[in-house]
Amino acid sequence: MTQQAGGSPLAVLRRIAKGPPKVAAGERCEMCAVPIQAEHQHVVSIESRQLMCTCRGCYLLFSDQHATLRYRAVPERYLSFPDFALAPGRWDALEIPVALAFFFHNSAMGRTVAFYPGPAGATESELPLDVWNDVCAENPALALLLPDVEALLIRVPERGGDPECYLVPIDACYQLVGSLRKVWRGFDGGQDARREIDSFFADVAGRSRVARLS
Repeated sequence: MTQQAGGSPLAVLRRIAKGPPKVAAGERCEMCAVPIQAEHQHVVSIESRQLMCTCRGCYLLFSDQHATLRYRAVPERYLSFPDFALAPGRWDALEIPVALAFFFHNSAMGRTVAFYPGPAGATESELPLDVWNDVCAENPALALLLPDVEALLIRVPERGGDPECYLVPIDACYQLVGSLRKVWRGFDGGQDARREIDSFFADVAGRSRVARLS
């Protein structure tokens, strides 16, 4: 894959060292301030847990998921878990009050946390670790999840049926929460929120390949 002119790692580091220039109207990389397209990539600040919009060059600087870095690039993979199992009562034991949540491992905290949507946006829930460990033990493929930058998106049917579980980029989850905040009504979100969720899951399913440990 070729890079745009000025997008090499060395050129990116030089732009960062000079400090950001004055920002004009439009999308800009939050690291080096070069213009970027509306469709762009993100990195996560490990300490602040904030997403940063980046150009391709800055994104590639932090794409090594095994390096010790302050920032990590958000991958673009989508995985499905068609055999995902959730024992009866397990969802309630996770103390999630709605039928949808996303889970990611926060390396700064050293634990998995959950977020679920609501009228105020994303609400964070600290999971009962013993319950979450049981879920992971019953579904070993969940170990594919990368910390900080990927999330497990889980939806539990309200009227029976099998739960859905996907591994998605963390920015996709925040995109979903932002969309739901605009249409959420009442405790459970209402019809508009359910349509938004259905549409999002259909898109995720279309992007996903089946997760395999080997």
